[in-house]
Parts: sequence; structure tokens; C-alpha cells
Amino acid sequence: MAARSQYEELARQLSAVGAVKRGLVRILPSECPGGTAGVLTLLAKYGEMRITRLAELLAVNMSVTSRHVTHAVESGWVERFPDPADKRSRILRLTPAGEELLDELTRRTTEMFAHNLIDWSDEEVGQLNTLLSRLRDSFSCRGSGGCTPGKHSGDCRAGHADDVHTRTPV
Repeated sequence: MAARSQYEELARQLSAVGAVKRGLVRILPSECPGGTAGVLTLLAKYGEMRITRLAELLAVNMSVTSRHVTHAVESGWVERFPDPADKRSRILRLTPAGEELLDELTRRTTEMFAHNLIDWSDEEVGQLNTLLSRLRDSFSCRGSGGCTPGKHSGDCRAGHADDVHTRTPV
């Protein structure tokens, strides 16, 4: 286990991640706030799904998810259609316009990181991706479901092993 001072420094460094997140938000088009970009990203990664699953993946409550989805639907980026298994439910699907917007968001995000990390080697960027993925997994694993500590290759979170390759604009 790391020394307490290392955890304190980690807390300070992670608070600085806010500056990176603000930079990501600034590159989004005004008509596509971060929550909506998150909806598009998850639908592109996991495909069609019910809003309950989307809320789970976003890790926010249903009312917040519903607001993001409504905005995406009204903007033409997502469509709702009846769930064949349960006509009371709706399935969400990314539209071609949503895919096009997500491609643009991904391009902007990639350019922003490329510009700001120009003096980083491919290895350093890879290490950062690996460590951030491991950090995320460590927090996810110790939630209500739990997992075996030390397992950070994605086994803790079914379906998330390839998150490091997700197109995530925000």
C-alpha cells in the first residue's frame, strides 16, 4: 500500500483534472453539452439500449439521463423506438446524424489532446491510459458489487474491458 502522502498528492493531482475536463467542455459545440456527448458515446460503443441501461452506464439518475436523451432526440442525434420485447419500453439508437456529430466530437477531442500532449511519447500516453483505466476499475470494483482487488484488466466490470479504446469526447 502506498504511503499516505502519496494518496494526498494523488488527490491534489486529480483535482487538477478539472482543468482538463473544462478544456474538453470548451471544445464541444454549444448545441451539444457534455451529458449529451456522453449519451452519443455510449450508444456508439454499446449499441441500442433502454434508457435504464444508459442511466446505469452514465452513472446518473433516470431524470438526468432522460434530459440528456430528450435533448439528443430533439436534435436528431438519437431515436427512440418501441422495444419488441416490451412495447411499454423504448429502445434508444444513434442516428446517422448522431454518428456524424460523434465523429466530429472525437476529432476535436483527439486534436485537443494531440496539441496539449505534443511533448509526450506514445509510451507515456499509453501508460496514462492504462493507469487511468486501472484507477477507474479500482473504484468500480469496490462499489456495491465488489470484485477481487488487483484485477484491473476489466474483469471487474463486465463489458468494460475495452473502455480504454472508447471514443469519449467528454
